[in-house]
Amino acid sequence: MKNSTGMRRDLRTKGNEPVVSPLRLSALLAACLVLAGMGPARAVENAADGADSAATVGERMAPEIPAGGETSAADNNADAAYGAYQRGYYLTAFELALPRAQLGDPKAQTLIAELYDKGLGVARDPREATAWYEIASNNGDRDAQFGYAVKLLEGKYVKPDRVEARRLMKLAADDGHATAAFNYAQLVIDDRPTTAGAQEALPYLEQAAAARVSDAYYVLAQLYLSGRVKGYPEEQLALDWMLKAARAGIDTAQVELGIWLVNGFAGVRDEKAGFGWIRRAAIGGNVVARNRLAKLYAQGVGTEPDPVEAAKWHILAKRAGLKDTWLDDYINALDRQALARALEAANRWPG
Repeated sequence: MKNSTGMRRDLRTKGNEPVVSPLRLSALLAACLVLAGMGPARAVENAADGADSAATVGERMAPEIPAGGETSAADNNADAAYGAYQRGYYLTAFELALPRAQLGDPKAQTLIAELYDKGLGVARDPREATAWYEIASNNGDRDAQFGYAVKLLEGKYVKPDRVEARRLMKLAADDGHATAAFNYAQLVIDDRPTTAGAQEALPYLEQAAAARVSDAYYVLAQLYLSGRVKGYPEEQLALDWMLKAARAGIDTAQVELGIWLVNGFAGVRDEKAGFGWIRRAAIGGNVVARNRLAKLYAQGVGTEPDPVEAAKWHILAKRAGLKDTWLDDYINALDRQALARALEAANRWPG
């Protein structure tokens, strides 16, 4: 069996590469996840910015009340459409927004696009949604610019056009759209993986991070670690941003941070804290974390040695497709009683 020093070498990733996710995360996937409503900030945007949430689309549709405190009938109609959307009365929202959309109101047009895109109140029709996103985008709505940029990147219902998608993403980002800022930064980094590209992307990543787009924390950590901002790695900044990403619930960041703390990074070494972050990611379902946690339990790094827990987590990781010959040898050396308990625990998981 390897000692704890050998284990730490096992825990390391190759060079400075991340455990699972590369620095060049998929801008398209991140954007599409938001539009599909597939979850919280991990997808790309926290509700604090909420530029793509149901509520915010409606809020942006509602005009400001004039100084006299009175609104026109058209404004009341917009407020009613927003209110219906927010309360989940999607068909009503559609019926109220459609006349305004046909009259050229870009916020109403974006709301119609959202309803078609997600199939809310009407049959889902991504092609029709794409058409409305384009119209609203041409009329200057930042949410539509972001939405249409995604469609251009996806290229399913409109001819793909990365150049135009990047232009629209930047317009939306410059207008304060946090998710667009994150995705624009990703496009820049993908197109120019150089110091110049990193420096162009940096303010947009910072904009997204300020709006609590949690994936921006992780990308900033990787960007500073890569050394592309100033030409050399900035480990303390990388550590600070990785900690923020881990606290925001990004499992790859939790694994990465845990490994850093176990091995020692930027002058900081805390095996117990590293174990805690890796265990948290493992419980959350991260397969790499389960493999690393098995090794920590096996060698008593950051915790007391526990052969049963080590075998359990290795079994769970292996069932998910991650093989490890060292851990295979480790559990094969266990007595039958311990192995039986580990198998029982794995079979019960997450009970």
